[in-house]
This record gives sequence, structure tokens and C-alpha cells, in this order.
Amino acid sequence: MSRDSLPQLQSLVFFESAARLLNFTAAAEELGTTQPAVSHRVRKMEESLGIPLFRRLHRGVVLTDEGQRMYETVRDSLEAIRLTTRQVSATRRHETLTLITDFGFAKFWLMPRLPALKARLPGLELRILTSQSEFDPRKDKADLAILFGPGTGEGGESTLLFRERVVPVCSPALLERHGPLGGAEDLYGLPLLHLEGDEPGRWLEWDDWFRAQGLDGRNTLPKLGFNDYSLVIQAALAGQGVALGWAPLVDDLLADGQLVAAVNRPVRTDRGYQLVRPAHKRLAGAGLRFHDWIVGECGSRLPA
Repeated sequence: MSRDSLPQLQSLVFFESAARLLNFTAAAEELGTTQPAVSHRVRKMEESLGIPLFRRLHRGVVLTDEGQRMYETVRDSLEAIRLTTRQVSATRRHETLTLITDFGFAKFWLMPRLPALKARLPGLELRILTSQSEFDPRKDKADLAILFGPGTGEGGESTLLFRERVVPVCSPALLERHGPLGGAEDLYGLPLLHLEGDEPGRWLEWDDWFRAQGLDGRNTLPKLGFNDYSLVIQAALAGQGVALGWAPLVDDLLADGQLVAAVNRPVRTDRGYQLVRPAHKRLAGAGLRFHDWIVGECGSRLPA
């Protein structure tokens, strides 16, 4: 039999049901159709093959030897199709996306929004890797990255999500003990919490903030340093000092009063959080949907 003379898939489905149940009426009920429709499909299949598949009895039907062979092949083939269909469908529903970001963004911005992301993209399996290092799109094995800096280097394309805006923050209790603080100079002598990094100048530091206020920050009291921004904020929440608070990471904490602005003198720069995608990877599927979701959440627009 040539490829073109293969029975239609629907005819094979009708035949499999009738052969398994040995009853055309029961097969019709299972398939949601009528007994004449099943009988017609089976008869057309028999005419196409040139052999009878059933012996019609007074009460019901039985398979011929050829019909039994045909049934076993069709049954196994349809089951293989069903299994593969389920596997392909499951793969499509559960796509994995690997995202690199820093500790602060993951904890203070992304984690609170994961329920909204799951509701929007229920089939997405997000794998989050945290790092304070720069993202190299040519080497790092990730679909996307959200990291802080001036933009992407060679091999990547970026979209600015948030521009850098920094204000000193502390706990209400610390401000009550040492306040009110009228100006930047009032921070001299207070414990300052510092985010350390291997790349100086990548983000605003205390010296930069003081200079932006027209002051010298190099002779302040020793700072308490951490290499994880979540620890910096945890120390601020515990009243251990004043931290530089980056928007939007501290926005929720300021909104609910867990932190307050120690001195409301924000400093803005041209740096910020960038959504970086490797140029050699075509953005599609889960990556594209996550990309569109987070750009929309941040109120940005994709570049033309």
C-alpha cells in the first residue's frame, strides 16, 4: 500500500474503538457519533484495503484474522501518537527560562512579583541565578540577565528597565535616635552601610553620594561592608546603620514604613538596571514572553 492509500486517521480511530469494543454502537457512544457513521467508516476502510476486517454476526461483530492484525498495529500506533502528543504538550506548557540577576533585585523586586508572573505565564519554570558580577552574553549560560550597569558589552542587547536613583535610608528607630537629620552633613558620624564589589564605580557609592551633595565623603567614620545588597538592607532594617537605597529595590520597604529616607536628597545617574539578552540567541517562547512581561511591569518600551 502506498503512502497516499493509507486510511485516514479518523477512520483508524473509528476502527480501533470498534475493534476494541467489538460493538459499533458502543464505539459510536465512545466517539460521540452515530452507529451508522462508525459502520460507514469501517466499511470504507475495508473497501480501501480490499479485505474484510470484521465478520458481522447476528449479535455483534468479531475480528477476522486480518482485522486482528490491523487492530494490534493501529492500537499500538495510536497509543504512541497519544504518548508523544502528551510529551510535546507538556514540554510546551512547561518551558524553562534561566535568568541571571543580582541578589538585591532578586530579593526585593523580583521575588514579590513571582505570583503575578506565575499567573501571567503559568507554564514558565523560572531558574534564577544570582551574581554580582557582570554578565558576559558570550560565555554565561543564561537566556536573559537583569543586572546593574551602564549597559551591555559585546555580544548582548539591552533594554533599560530602571535608571539609577539613590537615597540614604534607615530604620524609623535609628532616625528617631539620631534625628531629625536636616542635611547630608548630618550623616557624618553615623554608621554607614556599604555594598562592596569587585568593580569600583559600577554603582553609586557613599563617596559619590556625598560629592553629589557638595561634600567630602572620604573622611567619614568606617563603613560596615557587605557583598550582598540584601544583607545591607537587612542591617538597615535592624537599625545598624544608614544604607544607600536604590529605587525600585527599596520602594516597597519605604511605602510600608519599614524604612524611611534618612535625608531626602536623591542622586540620579545614567546607569541603571538593564535587561540583557545574548545577541546570538533568538528570543522566542518563554524568553520572549518573560521579556515582554518584565518590560511592561517596569513601564519601559522595547527599542524600535
